[in-house]
Amino acid sequence: MALQYTSDEMMTIAAARKIRNGAPLFVGIGLPSAAANLARQTHAPDTILIYESGTIGAKPTVLPLSIGDGELSETADAVVSIPEMFSYWLQGGRIALGFLGAAQIDKYANINSTVIGGTYQRPKVRLPGAGGAQEIAASCGEVLITLRHNKRAFVETLDFLTSGGYFEGGDSRAKLNLPGKGPTAVITDLGILTPDPVTKELTLTSVHPGVTVEQVVAETGWPLKVAPHVDTTPEPTEKELAVLRDLNERTARAHAGQQ
Repeated sequence: MALQYTSDEMMTIAAARKIRNGAPLFVGIGLPSAAANLARQTHAPDTILIYESGTIGAKPTVLPLSIGDGELSETADAVVSIPEMFSYWLQGGRIALGFLGAAQIDKYANINSTVIGGTYQRPKVRLPGAGGAQEIAASCGEVLITLRHNKRAFVETLDFLTSGGYFEGGDSRAKLNLPGKGPTAVITDLGILTPDPVTKELTLTSVHPGVTVEQVVAETGWPLKVAPHVDTTPEPTEKELAVLRDLNERTARAHAGQQ
């Protein structure tokens, strides 16, 4: 009997698989945190989870509600000040991977997590904002991005540029002399996109099981570039699904005040 799973589960598992065992990983809250903690509990037990509140080597048993969640510091190998976290660890080039979410993304993997619609002063929706996202995008060795795939999120023009990916494409990032390589993959609930080696435009390179290329193109707010050969993402394994579901169930119980 074939395994049953949701598109969100497929996205989280596909994102988790991108995490290398042992890599220092700067984690955002939400989808990135779910993928990072799934990876730590499956194929990447030695991954060092770092949150911008200053926790290094956090090992939460449930997903944190925010970077200030007490369990992050309680389970961390070390806790440092935020200035040290950014100036020494992040900007010092000591963090291999950054994992970000976003409200909007454009074809060059620039992201918006600040405002939607209107103006900055009077937006239709005000989002949590940058936090350390721009520093993560600039300084981590490479960056992974995960978000749900639809035309509201994948837009021709961002309402606000929070964090730079490849800016105008081509060598525009390199001209800024940013230390990090930039985004290497965007993982969504429909597939995986990677930057073209030359133009840096996001290119569809893999679709998840049951998803067509045409679906992904239709849910993208610009004419999406498609690789000559598009892979199909391997389905979740029983272990990946079991660990993820247990993690989500324990998190829901914990945040509801249950044991």
